[in-house]
Amino acid sequence: MALLRGINVSGSNMIKMPVLQTLFEAAGCEAVKTYIQSGNVVFTHQNLTCRDLADKIRNMISKELNMHVPVLVMERSKFMEIRQDNPFLNGRNEDTSQLHVTFLFEKPDSEKWVKMDPAKYLPDEFVLADKVIYLFCPSGYGKTKLHNNFFESKLKITATTRNWKTVLALADGVQDKVIDGGH
Repeated sequence: MALLRGINVSGSNMIKMPVLQTLFEAAGCEAVKTYIQSGNVVFTHQNLTCRDLADKIRNMISKELNMHVPVLVMERSKFMEIRQDNPFLNGRNEDTSQLHVTFLFEKPDSEKWVKMDPAKYLPDEFVLADKVIYLFCPSGYGKTKLHNNFFESKLKITATTRNWKTVLALADGVQDKVIDGGH
């Protein structure tokens, strides 16, 4: 699975999903499916590591489309683990429309993370788990300070966020259900 940062947002980095699908196929990916217009791609690939495949796709987008687009590739098992381990669902039963996951392109420096005081951002909450940040934003993601730019600025790493509905749809796609909202 791949998550692309910042495509088709506010009229910038516009990539049509059939073009994105073709690029992934040219990179050796099979069974490529996109979900909505925001850079979510489910596929299979046999030959490269996640990091190598992300680099290859990022370079192809740069060369073919003249765009710099960060690409995060994850193994299916890791994505399913992220779906299962959401702390805001395990015993809390929060409104899922207020849940989001920020995917980090690398593990954050512990010193930078410790400097972030979660109490300063209440009622919004966040929990770090390896290379993802689970978010609960009771007033909505559009009103929170806990967006990609916030975490990128504080942690000095690239991030991309998906709402919980998208996480679930992608997880269902990973389990071989057809997802095709982006064509």
